[in-house]
Amino acid sequence: MMLSSNIIRRVTQRSDVHFRQLSSSFPIPQHSIYVSQSTDPYFNLSVEDWLFRHKAPEDPLLFIYRDKPCVVIGRNQNPWKEINLTALRDMPSVPFVRRRSGGGTVYHDLGNTNYSIHLPRRSFDRSVTAQVILRAVRSLGVNAHVNDRNDICIEDKKISGSAYKIVKNRAYHHGTMLISTQLDTLGELLRSRKDTMLTKGVASVPSPVCNLRQHNVNISHEQFCEAAIREFRRVYDVNEEVQRISENTDLVDLDDVHKGITELSSWEWAYGQTPEFTYTKSVVFEWGNVATKIQSKHGIIIESSVRVSNAAASVSEGLIQEIENMVASLIGQKYGSIPPDALISSGIGPKEDVQWWLHDMMWN
Repeated sequence: MMLSSNIIRRVTQRSDVHFRQLSSSFPIPQHSIYVSQSTDPYFNLSVEDWLFRHKAPEDPLLFIYRDKPCVVIGRNQNPWKEINLTALRDMPSVPFVRRRSGGGTVYHDLGNTNYSIHLPRRSFDRSVTAQVILRAVRSLGVNAHVNDRNDICIEDKKISGSAYKIVKNRAYHHGTMLISTQLDTLGELLRSRKDTMLTKGVASVPSPVCNLRQHNVNISHEQFCEAAIREFRRVYDVNEEVQRISENTDLVDLDDVHKGITELSSWEWAYGQTPEFTYTKSVVFEWGNVATKIQSKHGIIIESSVRVSNAAASVSEGLIQEIENMVASLIGQKYGSIPPDALISSGIGPKEDVQWWLHDMMWN
């Protein structure tokens, strides 16, 4: 579910010589307005990162793209806390991707358009960039406004959420624009109920949302792109033509982009960047009460303990010790990546009950 295999295969088929030629021919982005024809989230997020790192710091830049259905979490978020993983596994073609900026979790599909405005840090003002997109939306006949979080809303419902990245001399504001997205799928995938999972990461702020087409049925991706480009050109005095890019483009350094795709697709990035968290949970079985505490850091279990109380007379001290040892054996393993057969056996009894329960706890 994690790998963007088609993109990686296409890129890696190119020769090393061709990669070196691209790297030397295009050491920095040469243009200011890019629109991606690709709908692969790994490709688009990696292109965005390349543009951010290599564009001349003093030059404004606009990047617009759409993605196939996927869930995108913030740089400092916990996927087990933010995503309904049970629902996500029922949609095997829908991956989740950890982006390189902060902010909350969002759902992308072809009914959502993403924009990214890059500027010199000294002149970066997130309220100003929000107004750029707001005026683009208003030019399409929709009476929207910006709230105190710099989200773009219609009445009390959000149509665009934002995230930011700021480094030494460069910053960007990127956001979503809900045009005709599948709101039921969005709601299902972003609905996670783990109140007892306490994380040091950033939590998403749930908000009611709506689509632009609920207020103007004629708005399209292309119209929003044109409006955003027009306003970007006006505000930042840019008179360049739009550069349209794809996986086979010669406008970006595909060697660098390929490295970004590989990183985003890896367990070490997707899960291993998860901030430390602690998950406590309890359950009542016919034979007794069980409470467990699992602590994870960078996706690795660093503490795992269980307490059995009010045990029936048939549950021996030796069996309780076996349960405790079984739970403790999870230390050092990847959270959420433990194979089912490592926890689940074909037997019947208290130990097997706890094994099934732990499996559901970490996989759902």
